[in-house]
Amino acid sequence: MRSIRTYELKNLPGFKKKLLQWAQQFQEIIWLDSNEHNSSYKNYDAVLAVEAFTAIKTDTFSAFEKLEEYQQQTRDWIFGYLGYDLKNDVEDLRSENADGLQFPDLYFFQPKKLFLLKDGKVELHYLKMVDDEMEPDFEEILATKVIVSETISNIETTARISKEKYVEKVSKMLEHIHRGDIYEANFCQEFYAENVEIDPLGCYRKLNGISHPPFAAFLKLEEFYALSASPERYLKRTGNKVISQPIKGTARRSPNGEEDKKLAKALKNDPKEISENVMIVDLVRNDLSRTASKGSVEVEELCGLYSFEQVHQLISTISSQVKPGISSVEILKTTFPMGSMTGAPKISAMQIIENLEEIKRGLYSGAIGYFSPSGDFDFNVMIRSILYNSKNKYVSFSVGGAITAKSIPENEYEECLVKAKAMRESLFSSKASRTL
Repeated sequence: MRSIRTYELKNLPGFKKKLLQWAQQFQEIIWLDSNEHNSSYKNYDAVLAVEAFTAIKTDTFSAFEKLEEYQQQTRDWIFGYLGYDLKNDVEDLRSENADGLQFPDLYFFQPKKLFLLKDGKVELHYLKMVDDEMEPDFEEILATKVIVSETISNIETTARISKEKYVEKVSKMLEHIHRGDIYEANFCQEFYAENVEIDPLGCYRKLNGISHPPFAAFLKLEEFYALSASPERYLKRTGNKVISQPIKGTARRSPNGEEDKKLAKALKNDPKEISENVMIVDLVRNDLSRTASKGSVEVEELCGLYSFEQVHQLISTISSQVKPGISSVEILKTTFPMGSMTGAPKISAMQIIENLEEIKRGLYSGAIGYFSPSGDFDFNVMIRSILYNSKNKYVSFSVGGAITAKSIPENEYEECLVKAKAMRESLFSSKASRTL
């Protein structure tokens, strides 16, 4: 079905910039970048999929069933996203909050052209109908001039809820926790701007340059854009092995080396942050057990400390061996939405979240990723991300945190502002450009 050709790369960072610039001519783009993070679970340094041959776009009704059918029919590489509100397809839930972005709940496409970058090489996987374009495309990419936007004016975003209202809502969530309705829930708030135009690629470059995360993504599907600096993996399947790597526990970074070490150490030993992580690990273990061979669910790492450009985080790794006959889409359906963005117990937490939050989450706290022809997959968690609808000129980012019995609402609000910093800095309108 696909022709494959491999090229040696003399300058990987430079080629990546040229490749993503070249991709902007297409209506469908998904770019995934590990930003040179080393991990035993990393498949590629970066991946680019462009130009849809086939696609599926749907709301929540029977969404996973439709995705299963599409994935089984194509038996090819497919790239796309799962919106948070697919929860309504998994459980008897609803989404009735405001939605300024208007993204479809699920969108996947089969790319005509695919680029897999690893170990100083790029593999081009082209459908047969366009494989005569491989050599010309590669030469065109090498000759591409990278356009760097010049910042003219900042876009001011507005908080959907005030600090006072945030504190009030978190206090209500704490009442649910103290009553025993839930143990933990992830509460999120939106920052947005209306009637604005942004340069999506320039904004993504700025965001990625600030954060350098291991699960970065640039998505363009028609008028829908996602610019993601995600540090978190949702779920990955390789053969019969599945891993999930939830993040729970956050502390700010400091430019002062000694203070930064103290902040990291304090996070590593913080009972509240550890309890947040452990509760979600238990939830993920339970989710994975639904499709796992008996006794195969394992916590490979608990509360590992990882440092990123903006924050320190606690990350755990949970794995399982899949029972024979379980499809990849079934694994996603039985674990979605991810526990790190919902809470425990999951269904009760999602009900309370819907009642207290004021926006439809949409792609935020969903996932971007891909399926390979064999059915293996890899998806990130859509956090630290800017979402943009170029048709209705609406831009948005959301941030949140886990609320537990030990949470102090004012402290949770300050943590949200730390997480929002990179997105705030990245949002600007660009009206001039230069080339490199």
